[in-house]
Amino acid sequence: MTRIEGTPLPTREALVLGEVDFRRLDDDINRPLESFPTLRWWAAFAVKSSMALMLLFCLGLTVARGVGIWGVNIPVGWGWAIVNFVFWIGIGHAGTLISAILFLLRQRWRTGIARFAEAMTIFAVVCALIFPLFHTGRPWLAWYWLLPLPNAHGIWPNFRSPLLWDVFAVSTYGLVSLLFWYTGLIPDIATARDRARHPLRKVFYGVLSLGWTGSARAWSHYERAYLLFAGLATPLVLSVHSVVSFDFATSVVPGWHVTIFPPYFVAGAIFSGLALVATLIIIMRRMFRLQHVITIRHLEIMNKLVVATSLMVGYAYLTEIFIAWYAGSLYEYFSMTNRMFGPYAWAYWIMIACNAVFPQLLWIGRVRRSILLMYPIVILVNVGMWFERFVIIASSLSRDYLPANWHYYRPTWVDVGIFVGSFGLFLTLMLLFVRLLPTVSLAELKSVLPNAQPARRARHG
Repeated sequence: MTRIEGTPLPTREALVLGEVDFRRLDDDINRPLESFPTLRWWAAFAVKSSMALMLLFCLGLTVARGVGIWGVNIPVGWGWAIVNFVFWIGIGHAGTLISAILFLLRQRWRTGIARFAEAMTIFAVVCALIFPLFHTGRPWLAWYWLLPLPNAHGIWPNFRSPLLWDVFAVSTYGLVSLLFWYTGLIPDIATARDRARHPLRKVFYGVLSLGWTGSARAWSHYERAYLLFAGLATPLVLSVHSVVSFDFATSVVPGWHVTIFPPYFVAGAIFSGLALVATLIIIMRRMFRLQHVITIRHLEIMNKLVVATSLMVGYAYLTEIFIAWYAGSLYEYFSMTNRMFGPYAWAYWIMIACNAVFPQLLWIGRVRRSILLMYPIVILVNVGMWFERFVIIASSLSRDYLPANWHYYRPTWVDVGIFVGSFGLFLTLMLLFVRLLPTVSLAELKSVLPNAQPARRARHG
C-alpha cells in the first residue's frame, strides 16, 4: 500500500508519556532511592524475607539429614530440585534477550524495562544454582569435584558429561550477565552519587560508580564496553539452555533423547522469562508511579513476544507427539501416551492449557493493552512453564524400561519449602534492588525523549 501524497505519516505511541524533561526523569527514577521506604514496601520485605529464611531452614535441614527427606525415590532420582533448576535458569533468559539482543538490533522500546530484566537474570541465576548444588548431597565439596582443579587424587571431572557442561555454561552466563548489568548501571549510579545528600549515601554510590566523570572519553569507553558485553551475552541466550537440555537429550530415557530439546528449551526459557518480567514490572510501575516511563506500549510489545514464543512452544509439543508416533519406537510412543493419559495427565493438560491455549488470547488487541486482562495470562504462563519441566522429569522417570521400578513421585514439605523459599529469596533481592539502585536506565531513557532528538521534534512539529 502506498501513502497518498500530503497525508501525515502514522506516528507510533511515545516511549515516554507526558511533558517530561531530563530533570523530571532524574527525579522520577531516583525517587525510590532518595525517599524513605513506605509501609507497603516494609510489609512486602518482611513477607519475602521470611520466605527466604524458610529456604535457609529447609536447606540446613537437608544438609543435616540428607536428600532422603526430599521426595526423590527410585526411579525418580531427579525431583523438584532439577525441575526448579531448569525453571529458574529459564527465567533468566528474558533479561539477556531484552537487554543484549534488542540492544544490538537497536530496538528503542527496550529502554524502560531492560534494567529490570537484567536484574532478574542475576537473581534468577542465584536461585537456580541452589538446587543442583544441594542435590549433590555435599555442597561444600562441589567446588573441589566440579571444577577442573589439580588435586592429590589425580581425578578430573568428566568433561564428556553434560552435567559438567552446566557448570561452565551457567557460571559463564551468570558472570557475563553480571558484568553487562553492572556496566549499564555505572552512569546512573554516578547520577545518584551527585544527587546524594547524606554522606554515607554519597560514599556508597561513589564507590559503586568507579569514579565516573561523565566526560566524552568516559562515555566512549562505556559504550564500547556495553556493546562488547552485549555481543558476548547474545550467544549465551542460545547456548546456556541448550546445554541444560543436553542433561536430558544425551540420556537413554524415553521422552528425553530427542534432538528438538535444545531449541525447544530455549524458546520455553524466553517464553517464561518474558512472562515473569511482565508479571513483576506491572507491579513495579504502579508501586513507584512509573506509568509514564513503562508504558502500555512496552507491555504490548512484550505480549506480542509472549504470543510468538507460545506458538514455538506449542509447535514443539506437537512435534514431540508426531515424532513419537512416526518413529515407530514402542518406548517413545509409550512415553508420550503416558504423559497425556497416565498418572501425570493432570499436569500435562495444565501445561498445554497455560502455555499453548490461554496465551492465544493476546492476539486480541484489547487484551494485550489491558492490565487486568493480560496479568492473569502471564501468571498462567509461569505456572504452565513450571509444569512443563515437572512433566518432562517426573513422567519420564517414573515409568522407565522396567515396570518393576515404576513409582509415583510425591514432593515432601521440604521440597515445597525450598521452592517457595527460592521465590522469597528472588523477591527479596528484587525489593532491595528497587530501593538501592536505579531500576530504569536514565542514559538510555533520555535518548528517546524528543528533547534529545531535535530533528525528529522539528519533523513532527
